[in-house]
Amino acid sequence: MTRAFIGVGSNIGPEDNIREALRRLAQSTSLVSISTFYREPAIGHPEEPEFYNGVVAIDTDLPPATLKWQVLRPIEAALGRQRGPDRYASRTIDLDLLLYGDSVTDPDIQTRPFIAIPLYEIAPDLVLSDVGVAIREVAEQLATPDMQPLPEYTHSLRNELLTV
Repeated sequence: MTRAFIGVGSNIGPEDNIREALRRLAQSTSLVSISTFYREPAIGHPEEPEFYNGVVAIDTDLPPATLKWQVLRPIEAALGRQRGPDRYASRTIDLDLLLYGDSVTDPDIQTRPFIAIPLYEIAPDLVLSDVGVAIREVAEQLATPDMQPLPEYTHSLRNELLTV
């Protein structure tokens, strides 16, 4: 089994869409950990609904390409995700493969607090292999004035989806 980390976000029906995406992910993989989810304004679109963002850890036997194309993208499609030219457009669900084993698959980890901070929470000893930097250092350097933790929502996800 390989440990992978998935960035999860939504600003269209986020409470329901994130919950359903994680339910579906848990059916295809072993859901290991769920970070705190945060609410924050949409990047570049302050008029759009706020995003909920977090990170989950999974264990999987699937190779990264199979995980992305046969698990993550079909979950997005099932929940109505439509991709267009605007990378920051509103969406029902966004599932991004951030790390697969020791391989960093998403360079945004180093620039996006809504990725780095939740990742640090569930993998505090992680070192980003591509740059040799500890996730702790990355998380500590990123400003977070607009990130509002959602402890009750996070707690309900963990209670429903993580087995003891």
